[in-house]
Amino acid sequence: MSLLVVGSVALDSIKTPFGKREDVLGGSATYLALAASYFTPVNLVSVVGHDFPGSYLEFFRKRNINLEGLTISKNNRTFRWQGYYEDDLNEAHTIRTELNVFENFKPEIPKEYQSCDYLFLANVDPDIQSEVLHQVKGVKFVVCDTIGYWIDKKPESLKKVLAKVDAFMVNESELREFTHESNLLKGAKKVMELGPGIVVVKRGDSGATMFMTNSIFSLPAYPLEAVLDPTGAGDSFGGGFIGYICQEDSTEEKILRKAMVYGSAIASFSVGGFGTEGLKDLEFERIEKRHHEFEELTDF
Repeated sequence: MSLLVVGSVALDSIKTPFGKREDVLGGSATYLALAASYFTPVNLVSVVGHDFPGSYLEFFRKRNINLEGLTISKNNRTFRWQGYYEDDLNEAHTIRTELNVFENFKPEIPKEYQSCDYLFLANVDPDIQSEVLHQVKGVKFVVCDTIGYWIDKKPESLKKVLAKVDAFMVNESELREFTHESNLLKGAKKVMELGPGIVVVKRGDSGATMFMTNSIFSLPAYPLEAVLDPTGAGDSFGGGFIGYICQEDSTEEKILRKAMVYGSAIASFSVGGFGTEGLKDLEFERIEKRHHEFEELTDF
């Protein structure tokens, strides 16, 4: 089965109570692709600038991530984000965002990617997400994510995207902002009325909840003694989620629930380092072990 991930690849500068890093590998599509690659090969579509380190490209290739859809601009710099976290690691504070190559990004999906089986639209401009949907055909299952910026700036464009996808992944504050509902169940039902039959709500250190038409599945976060950098946690969760679904080639509820567990397991490793450090030398055996620990944690 083939998986296509479309979104941002970035260079992040991050400061948390536990340290700081400059120009580390980041971006929503980066975390998604790396996490998903533990289950299936990934086709990545994004854009970077002339300043993007070759070592990061090699890192992608080693993780079985196809870069034919990654454009490298000779005339502009890579998308950059600088931010910090205080004691509340659930809230990121942005210092600076430089769109650079992403300012005029118009994705062109390579022909061999256009018949992908599974598609994850990372949290980029919903008009870009719509353009991707126009270029692909016969996709079995589409997941899209978003952030508060697009909810605020382009809510109608986002609604058009939601009418064409199978699952919507969003954090709980953004779900409340988008639906104007303080209750997550009511908010999820409002989203499902727009099109997707599945709403996955990322809840930070409270875990994640999946709402479907006739069921709800909630999972706690894995208990950790130290979280160094939560920047890519949500996207790592999403990558593990879609990666496992693609591997199993099934969207049955039992598979979706297990995908939630795998996504949470990978996210718990992601937060253990700055940027993608937590995923760099991660072995699948450790993911599998944590998956079993999750099952024991939730077994009653």
